[in-house]
Amino acid sequence: MNLFHKKNVILLKEMVKTDFKLRYQGSLIGHLWSILKPLLLFTIMYLVFVRFLRFDDGTPHYAVSLLLGMVTWNFFTEATNMGMLSIASRGDLLRKINFPKEIIVFSSIINASINYFINLLVVLSFSLINGVALTWQILIIVPLFLELLLFATGIAFILATFFVKYRDIGPIWEVILQAGMYSTPIIYSLTYILQRGHLTIAKIMMMNPLAQIIQELRHFIVYSGATISWDIFENKLFLAIPYVLSIAVFALGYSLFKQKSKKFAEIL
Repeated sequence: MNLFHKKNVILLKEMVKTDFKLRYQGSLIGHLWSILKPLLLFTIMYLVFVRFLRFDDGTPHYAVSLLLGMVTWNFFTEATNMGMLSIASRGDLLRKINFPKEIIVFSSIINASINYFINLLVVLSFSLINGVALTWQILIIVPLFLELLLFATGIAFILATFFVKYRDIGPIWEVILQAGMYSTPIIYSLTYILQRGHLTIAKIMMMNPLAQIIQELRHFIVYSGATISWDIFENKLFLAIPYVLSIAVFALGYSLFKQKSKKFAEIL
């Protein structure tokens, strides 16, 4: 069945609209939480890790870098969590209508993407207030977001596939995300690691697409002195690893999802 058939496109649009409307239904301030939530988390982390624990490495506009890293990580967390739950939460629909099941996952990813771009506008506004000189290099957001989108969607497909049958995937993924946040240069920067002489650890970190994406966003948008993969790898072939990994994860996830999706309605 063609994913881009007119009926499927209409169904995708309706799912996106419905999910967006229901996101904060019943809350007093509604979709303002899309802005307030990352700002509140940023405030807590800034006070604890920068003011109290002194994770600041001395680079300019560190607070902006921290906020940018956080909203990017939050997108990955939201996209994968919503993607994981998407199929299991649509059991009734799957049993009634025959359509490409990946539409449900894509709907969750699109909603997370909308939230991410709202958060990016907050980050860019915060950047201007803090004296960051935004240039044409801000366009780096486009290719880096596409890379991030591939990686997050691939993982969402894998999680959604297994979550249909194995609900233990939920708490396991929660623990993995928590570990991933602390092993990715979000609260601290790559420069912070290098200042302590951990070059090998920095190289391993930068093979992770999320670390590479966050550091390059900081380098091209916030501060050109922020360390990126190009600065630490002597063999430039290693620079391709995060990009190849993102494509490979998406291809694996989508292939696995398509293979198992025929039995979703029966299991649910």
